[in-house]
Amino acid sequence: MNDPNHGAGSLRPAPALPDWLSAMMPFSRGVIEIGSKPMHLVYHGQGRPVLLLHGNPTWSFLWRKVIERLDPAKFLCVAPDLFGLGLSHKPRRMEEHSLAFHADAVAALMEALDLRDVILVGQDWGGPIGVAAAARAKGRVTALVMGNTALLRPKTPIRTTAFHRFARVPVLSDLVFRGLNFPVPILHRVQGDPSSIRGDVARAYAFPLRRIRDRIAPLALARMVPDREDHPSMPELGRVEEWVRAFRGPAALVWGTKDPILGRALKRMREVLPRATIEETDAGHFLQEEVPGKLAEAIRTV
Repeated sequence: MNDPNHGAGSLRPAPALPDWLSAMMPFSRGVIEIGSKPMHLVYHGQGRPVLLLHGNPTWSFLWRKVIERLDPAKFLCVAPDLFGLGLSHKPRRMEEHSLAFHADAVAALMEALDLRDVILVGQDWGGPIGVAAAARAKGRVTALVMGNTALLRPKTPIRTTAFHRFARVPVLSDLVFRGLNFPVPILHRVQGDPSSIRGDVARAYAFPLRRIRDRIAPLALARMVPDREDHPSMPELGRVEEWVRAFRGPAALVWGTKDPILGRALKRMREVLPRATIEETDAGHFLQEEVPGKLAEAIRTV
């Protein structure tokens, strides 16, 4: 697919960004209706589609350094904002968010833009959401590049991080996530190099969530992480694991080992993708900010 307007869906212009932010994202952007809900996306270049999926609480801005390192004559980079984040539609009810909901939306995006022979690139929730979408959009995804994510059902007994335990504290978690825009102000703390998310970069991550009414998704996605066997995400994660174990296409893992959240998850990812090439780095959770060249190289060579 060379024309991002090709296919069942059509893009309309995206809302203008402030000058300071627009200068950091010098790419074409658009909005497409997915199930009557507007989804914002970056698209850049032409050629083989690269679908870049962020997680919580970021948006397509996260991928800018990777996109600028890929040849626009060879790759069409498509980086959508998940519903609830970035400039996409923001559900007003916590219960609207689920792994299945987000996977359905990404699968519908691939169908609407008629993306084929896709290199799927995922980080954080972008990994399982993207794989669940690939399972729905049968045959469209032919290569994987994953960084600091998890594509398996958690082992039992399920162990969660302090961050995810806090997200389930009644009342207090709502007040902190919504009132203080948590965890956006502390993203630098999960980096190998904390200075990688400072100044205007930190400001850019806060921009789409500047209004309190738009801050439901970060808490909802934190609560989407399973903490018990009967958690609603568990069946879908089982299907994600089944799909990725059966995947026989080329794959690459680029990992930030200084990530306090998912740095140790590489061991299980090696198990589920035993033929994947592996690049370990000293980056943290949002490795796109620290080692974008490593991710771009994995995309070029997968």
